[in-house]
Amino acid sequence: MSESSPGVAGIALAARETRGFGPREEACFRALLPLALEEDLGLIGDATSVALIPNRARGEGWLVTREPGVLAGMAVVERLAAHFELERGFRPLVADGGRVRPGDRLARIEGPVRSLLAIERIALNFLQRLSGVATLTDRYVAAVAGSRARILDTRKTTPGWRALEKYAVRQGGGFNHRMGLYDAILIKDNHLAWLESTAVECDPIAAAIRAGRLAAPAGSLLTIEVDSLDQLARALPHAPDVVLLDNFSPDSARLAVALRDQIAQAVLLEASGGVTLETAAALAAAGVDRLSVGALTHSAPALDVALDFAPPQTVAAAG
Repeated sequence: MSESSPGVAGIALAARETRGFGPREEACFRALLPLALEEDLGLIGDATSVALIPNRARGEGWLVTREPGVLAGMAVVERLAAHFELERGFRPLVADGGRVRPGDRLARIEGPVRSLLAIERIALNFLQRLSGVATLTDRYVAAVAGSRARILDTRKTTPGWRALEKYAVRQGGGFNHRMGLYDAILIKDNHLAWLESTAVECDPIAAAIRAGRLAAPAGSLLTIEVDSLDQLARALPHAPDVVLLDNFSPDSARLAVALRDQIAQAVLLEASGGVTLETAAALAAAGVDRLSVGALTHSAPALDVALDFAPPQTVAAAG
């Protein structure tokens, strides 16, 4: 299936992919904000700053990266600045999705010193985590460059952070798999095992695809997971949108692609299960259309970002 003619499944995937920070990400941030504030500031705020910093003291700082990567989370920091009434002194210099190098200034933030110290760790937690996800995704995208394969995330996300982490995947050049159990049909081995145990039909794969097709949310993909070439051969005549090749080696994936091309060329093949940076290129070279990678969100190291304060301004009066 070519990029110029993606077919129904490809169109459905592309329609779900937008790079922007939209209503779903906004709702996720709004849900996380009170939790982040409470765990860091509690009921009394920053006790150390209240003790040491005059109320009217003002200052400025710069968000700076210490290592190369891809930025994600500036949209969150901008909203945090507004919450702390720092929006007038906040000036982003790099947008989400931008590549950064060690020493790059990402944003300037100016205002009451107490507010700058209160926002520091909360902002960095979001920015480091999401930039780490975007940076690791970018590395996987680079590993499969020149192939037809797209890099997708999974549901292996931090509880409560899913929309933001999937946003970060997009900033790194990846694509989102289903958001949850509710927005697509994905028939896995446990579903097939239950159907087989009921002995309703000789082939649970055919029964599962037929039932899944009837219940699939409008415009969504129907995916079925297989763990052998035999299961793939049984699934392809029933034309699922995607067949997920679970733990296939590059050689097995190559055989799967040849089988797909003989039986049902419109079906997308997705390699999944333990995909690493070391194996991604070989799987992509085998000709699969998609690689789903849980590591993008469950194992991404944080990008090293800091808030460097400029020399303090003279305090006109103590508060």
